[in-house]
Amino acid sequence: MPRARVLAAYLIAFGTVAPLLWFLLSAFRPESELYSLGWPHELTLANVAYVLTEVPFLRYLANSAFVAITVTVIALFLHSMAAYALARLSFRGRGIAFASVVATLLISLPVILVPLFMVVRALGLVDTYAGLIVPGLFNAFGVFLLRQFYLGIPRELEDAAQLDGCGHWRIYWHVVLPLSRPMLAALAVLFFLANWNSFLWPLAVAQDESLRVVQVGIASLQGQYASKMHYVIAAGALAALPTVLVFLLGQRWLIQSLKTTGLR
Repeated sequence: MPRARVLAAYLIAFGTVAPLLWFLLSAFRPESELYSLGWPHELTLANVAYVLTEVPFLRYLANSAFVAITVTVIALFLHSMAAYALARLSFRGRGIAFASVVATLLISLPVILVPLFMVVRALGLVDTYAGLIVPGLFNAFGVFLLRQFYLGIPRELEDAAQLDGCGHWRIYWHVVLPLSRPMLAALAVLFFLANWNSFLWPLAVAQDESLRVVQVGIASLQGQYASKMHYVIAAGALAALPTVLVFLLGQRWLIQSLKTTGLR
């Protein structure tokens, strides 16, 4: 019976990974064998080379990396401070503030796309990196997850720090942040992946090609190279590699954070 379960698990895993492997293989197929079901007679780097040399795809990758990394770093800092205040500080309206933050999870981006664009345009941030970065800084899920984690930190640690003369800022910086490194690492993975794969907002706020991110760049390739799908597939494979690497590097922290969230 255990062998049957193991075999079933391997079959399910293979069925899940097989389309991704086929997609990766298609990036190196010649154009004449793109839709062939068999193993290609030869593999070529021409598709990838064309995308990297004839299309400003490296610029798209650099823009996505800059936006995703910047949003991740700033958001983790701001979210950790907000979560610490909601978890540890006593002030009037704390429950309402937390409920308001969680309520934003019910609002999707398409609902607020037009008013958000109008605000960004009024601030003069259209076609700027700031326009790509600033609206993505707030993520209610990150505040919620960090708050739940901070609620599980023993108060004795904070009491000991207060006896040593530490204020809230020093407690946050020297006690809370070091303890929350696994949770911050997991959120860093989630934030990076979300911003790397963002499409709708960058499409709306950045019309300048020099600010185009990788997902918008792939969409433009689909229109420009509709009859040259081997180039589009190669671009998709290049765009997927950073997300796979980030997930593989951070999956241990991600699993650990999901196991400990909400525990006291």
